[in-house]
Amino acid sequence: MTPEQFRQHGHEVVDWIADYWTRVGSLPVRSQVSPGEVRASLPPSAPEQGEPFSAVLADLDRVVLPGVTHWQHPGFFGYFPANTSGPSVLGDLVSAGLGVQGMSWVTSPAATELEQHVMDWLADLLGLPASFRSDGTGGGVVQDSSSGANLVALLAALHRSSTGSTLRHGVDPDRATVYVSSETHSSMEKAVRIAGLGTEAVRIVEVDGDLAMRPAALAARLERDVARGYTPVLVCATVGTTSTTAVDPLAELGPICQKYGVWLHVDAAYAGVSAVVPELRELQAGVEWADSYTTDAHKWLLTGFDATLFWVADRAALTGALSILPEYLRNAATDAGAVVDFRDWQIPLGRRFRALKLWFVLRWYGAEGLRAHIRSAVALAQELAGWAAADERFEVVTRHPFSLVCLRPRWADDVDADVATMTLLERLNDGGEVFLTHTTVGGTPVLRVAIGSPTTTRAHVERVWTLLREGHDWLAADFATAAAEREAARAAERARAEAERAEREAQRAAETAETAEPDEADAISPSAT
Repeated sequence: MTPEQFRQHGHEVVDWIADYWTRVGSLPVRSQVSPGEVRASLPPSAPEQGEPFSAVLADLDRVVLPGVTHWQHPGFFGYFPANTSGPSVLGDLVSAGLGVQGMSWVTSPAATELEQHVMDWLADLLGLPASFRSDGTGGGVVQDSSSGANLVALLAALHRSSTGSTLRHGVDPDRATVYVSSETHSSMEKAVRIAGLGTEAVRIVEVDGDLAMRPAALAARLERDVARGYTPVLVCATVGTTSTTAVDPLAELGPICQKYGVWLHVDAAYAGVSAVVPELRELQAGVEWADSYTTDAHKWLLTGFDATLFWVADRAALTGALSILPEYLRNAATDAGAVVDFRDWQIPLGRRFRALKLWFVLRWYGAEGLRAHIRSAVALAQELAGWAAADERFEVVTRHPFSLVCLRPRWADDVDADVATMTLLERLNDGGEVFLTHTTVGGTPVLRVAIGSPTTTRAHVERVWTLLREGHDWLAADFATAAAEREAARAAERARAEAERAEREAQRAAETAETAEPDEADAISPSAT
């Protein structure tokens, strides 16, 4: 493809994306295809000859779109937001066009230094401690996901707790311990497995009534494990758990971690970016105790996947765990120690120029634009929670400080509530207007309504609330009708059984009478006359 052909078809692709964003609200939110349907619409082998670009664009509509669940849809209330925006897409386009491989400073100095600067901007915007800035003892880097960030945090913690011996001898899976709560994201357990510790190294700390980690329970577990000869390596505290957005008390957990010399990692994947809003920062009070911190710009900060923001307070522990320098990567700037090489801050060697899209987003929206976006979603969530709290058909299950509201529908006593709730969920999702997900709280399913798409307005939240109530009423009436039909069937069965019993008794009486008649006849026999 020549530059002129790229120019022509690039305009066509941008037009296609703009048209998609214009019409996405009219499409079913959740894909309607069946398993295997997308593959069945594709040819069995790759084309031998190149095809016109118009054919590729046509197949976007024919093959791809039917198999897409539309995360940018204003009726998408599932999981957490996966925001993108025009500036983000354009930044990614420039990154793809440059084709930079930013593994080391020398491979493209702008890729490293722009990322350092953007991460410092964001550390300031989120109110993070000065140690997380690149001019402090630590620094920030853009990772591919919070799952990856959780893994590198654990590797850095292992390096520190072992004073570097893990590089030579590996981990001691029978001695190292990692502390999570029952609400911690599963990626931390996966990180423990990948690091070679095994699931038995995980200690699950009890939570309180708000589903937050209990500091006293953590202290007790640490004390017990140290006394038994274990080495506590890492505590993972969460700000905004995936299930319900519970918040672990960092200000209380931090001093406990410091007392036992254990690394405090804060997983704020969803909710961390909310700290751009000053009045929401109190929810992360105590973040200064953290050794590492992660939050996803690709969830709620108008930046397309992948864009995980990860900071460490001590970069030496991170690079000590991950740095390997073969001869073919040596260069004067690295040897002089004058630069940062982000290949030493992540699992893979290679890395894209991810900071460009963040830079574009920050430049386009500014801090005030980002704050307005977060505030809007939080305000809509609080309004939805207020409607639900005032409605006897629903219960607001947990605290909702961010933009997720968890609702438990109330059902009649003779209804299987779990089945009814999941039926309501599927009914809403099958309708195509909205998409919700569920979780369990106290062992029972609840509906998660996650607000955050930049196209979601109050009208869309009003609509999902209307659909929830209509769906509840329809199902409740259906259950009541079914219960009445069951009762009618039972009454009919009782009546039938009663009729059969009466018929049997009548038959027995008739048989008794027939047996008695010959005896009476014998009493007046001809011989007696």
